[in-house]
Amino acid sequence: MQHATSELAPETSDDDLQSNELAQLIARFAPEEGIHQTAISALALARCEAPSAMVHALYLPALCIIAQGQKVVGLDDERYIYDPLNYLVASVTLPVTGQVTQASPEQPYLSLRLDIDPNDISTLIAEAGPIGVPAAGSGRGLYVAQLDGTLQDAVMRLIRLLDNPRDIPMLAPLIQREILYRLLCSPQGQILRDIANADSQTHRVTRAIDWLNRNFNEPLRIEDLAKVANLSQSTLHHRFKAMTAMSPLQYQKQLRLQEARRLMVCENLEVAAAGYRVGYESPSQFSREYSRLFGAPPLRDLARLRNAG
Repeated sequence: MQHATSELAPETSDDDLQSNELAQLIARFAPEEGIHQTAISALALARCEAPSAMVHALYLPALCIIAQGQKVVGLDDERYIYDPLNYLVASVTLPVTGQVTQASPEQPYLSLRLDIDPNDISTLIAEAGPIGVPAAGSGRGLYVAQLDGTLQDAVMRLIRLLDNPRDIPMLAPLIQREILYRLLCSPQGQILRDIANADSQTHRVTRAIDWLNRNFNEPLRIEDLAKVANLSQSTLHHRFKAMTAMSPLQYQKQLRLQEARRLMVCENLEVAAAGYRVGYESPSQFSREYSRLFGAPPLRDLARLRNAG
């Protein structure tokens, strides 16, 4: 007797099921294109139905997870690619570029961003005691790591709270605390631990980063910045570049140029006024450095942005 044969469908793993459920959750709470703030103040959801142009942005400390699609984030000359299998963490404030590379109306890019407060990490470490944090990685303030089921499960429980707003004040902080714990226990957990450790050089560099973000329009003297960080000038320069992939001066320049662009686009400030507002005394230097970062002089770049909009 001849037996009929059939091709067995590949088994669906638990990770695949979780990814599909996460995508469905985000799609439900982000039904239209754009970034959607949620009733959980630290949580934002995003949807994009076509590959995007490269966008300059300032990343604050956050966990970023993609449920569907792919994105490339640029830090100076480095590129970080993440997708449903890998999450991205910014542990300090960084000027970056971002570009959605995989998205369509049928399979939209779906992602979430959960803000990270270093003070919450300090509190967690103080209350939990020593956490088995693996050895440190590169020390970079931006990294990509493999998403595991425990972290993904906690994130899904956080998003499900949006169906029950009454539960958010009580349960959201507990789940966010669990998520931070999972990140601390990950292979890159030492990076977050060092940022929260007031005695570490990494924490001292974050003080310099915070100062630059508050005072980017002021003249930069490395000796003054080293005093803010309580580090020698050479140590500050070395550790700052290890964390941000750029020198303090390059970092300040990116902050200035991104803010100048925002002022011209959002507040209709004239080119010379925007350059002066962010700390440039020479219009020609402002135009030259603007062109180098954004690929065109200010007026031409603004016309391109407005035509694209």
